Amino acid sequence: MMNRFKYAFQGGLTLLRKDRNFLYHLILAVLIIILGSFLSLNRIEWMLILLAIFLVLITETINTAIEYAVDLTTGSFHIFAKNAKDISAFSVLLASIFAIIIGCMIFIPKLI
Repeated sequence: MMNRFKYAFQGGLTLLRKDRNFLYHLILAVLIIILGSFLSLNRIEWMLILLAIFLVLITETINTAIEYAVDLTTGSFHIFAKNAKDISAFSVLLASIFAIIIGCMIFIPKLI
């Protein structure tokens, strides 16, 4: 049972070493949480902000896992490998757009 957590944490460390974008997302998430604390978000606003943050982190994690799997199976360029990587990267873009929309809807009125 404990090995499952061990392997999960090893995966997290691997992710941080391989993907600088994940680290940037984490730093931005911490800054957003600090801003949310400063602006005294209500429970619904916190739920939406946390949903947006975790959606971006989860899609970035899956994107990196797909990149590893594709790199493992293809030693040279293949259009299907490119498509798999591009589509998984697009999922991160969609999650990030969602997070930006949520953030703007919550923070802009509070900052104005």
